[in-house]
Amino acid sequence: MGLTYREAIKPDADLMIDIYNSSFYDDFVRYGECPGYGKTKSQMEASILRFPKHIIMKDGIPVGVISLENKGNGMYYLGCLCIIPAYQGLGIGTQAFRYMLSICPDWKQITLVTPSDKEQNIKFYTEKCGFSVTGREMDGNVEVTIFTMER
Repeated sequence: MGLTYREAIKPDADLMIDIYNSSFYDDFVRYGECPGYGKTKSQMEASILRFPKHIIMKDGIPVGVISLENKGNGMYYLGCLCIIPAYQGLGIGTQAFRYMLSICPDWKQITLVTPSDKEQNIKFYTEKCGFSVTGREMDGNVEVTIFTMER
């Protein structure tokens, strides 16, 4: 498929904003809010420094981002796995998730959240990635599903 990954750096902030805005626009419209949409350049630069992000490249074209927060002791939080809409459904997200696991060999538990009414996301994380649904909670005005994967 020609996927490569590179760690994002501060000068990538504008590119990252474009990827996030493209990936999360529908969520912003749907819910009226979305933490991945509408970040300023300074917010994205700070996020790049705080949480490592990898740009997903398909045949040299940036098509998505995966971001993982190391919480220590093999505990991780998958803060973002987004693929721009034109490249969704091609297996890129599944391969990116496997890549993420390969660069975190010490992982014991990974958690994440996604809106509860996003059936495609729930199916992806449970069927393609091996997560279990472990709860639901409100995040602002959006109900989110909590996922956990342990080994």
